[in-house]
Amino acid sequence: MSTRTRFSKMQGLGNDFVVFDGVRQRVALTADICRRIADRHFGVGCDQILLVEAASRPDVDFRYRIFNADGGEVEQCGNGARCFVRFVHDQGLTDKTAIRVETASGVIEPRLLDNGLVMVDMGAPRFAPADIPFVADAEALSYALKVGQHVVEIAALSMGNPHAVLRVNDLDSAPVDILGAAIEAHARFPKRVNAGFMQVLTEHDIRLRVFERGAGETLACGTGACAAAVAGIRQGWLKSPVSVHTRGGDLVIAWAGAGQPVFMTGPAETVFEGELEL
Repeated sequence: MSTRTRFSKMQGLGNDFVVFDGVRQRVALTADICRRIADRHFGVGCDQILLVEAASRPDVDFRYRIFNADGGEVEQCGNGARCFVRFVHDQGLTDKTAIRVETASGVIEPRLLDNGLVMVDMGAPRFAPADIPFVADAEALSYALKVGQHVVEIAALSMGNPHAVLRVNDLDSAPVDILGAAIEAHARFPKRVNAGFMQVLTEHDIRLRVFERGAGETLACGTGACAAAVAGIRQGWLKSPVSVHTRGGDLVIAWAGAGQPVFMTGPAETVFEGELEL
């Protein structure tokens, strides 16, 4: 007798997810199963798979695991975090509007707002090269990165996952696919990296495209938006709060400075629900 597993298809600014309730049903995910689910022709299709699990410690409400489309498990996902809080609320797993969630990179605190948007305390960004991880002699505001025959200037930081942020003059003509893929796999990022391409419009507005580690370019990247805003504020190009305009929609990022948490606010929606034979 086959066992079918319930799931929800969700999206945050077009960054799409297959979300499983691992609290009320047993969900066994392997890299191969994740790749099949994520396939847009033969599976459900998504950028990432999210697994909601019961808390493993008393000071949090849930545990949250994230798998990329290539089957690899990663530490953090900002748009996924917003979908997470919408999912557990809509599924009746909690009646709290503010929850504490354990991730592979630490505890995050998403909050469902009265206007239907979700705000997430993403924790404080980390800049020490060893924390990213990134190979560098010392911490700096920016680094020269040799990519092929070219040298690009990047900011490198961790939002629970590694990010490289480049400022570009024209986002539409930026070589996101080619340069993004080269940066993602660069030897100085031993765990690979998400590559963000940022165009500054005003001190409170940027446009952003992100080539995500293990997923390619997506319509939006929540941690990428946080990383870009933080990098721009540190460089003096931006001031908090920053509206981040992605191809999938807008996020608002607020950051008060070194040692302070980054707050991300944006939408999260359920697209449909279904069942899969895993």
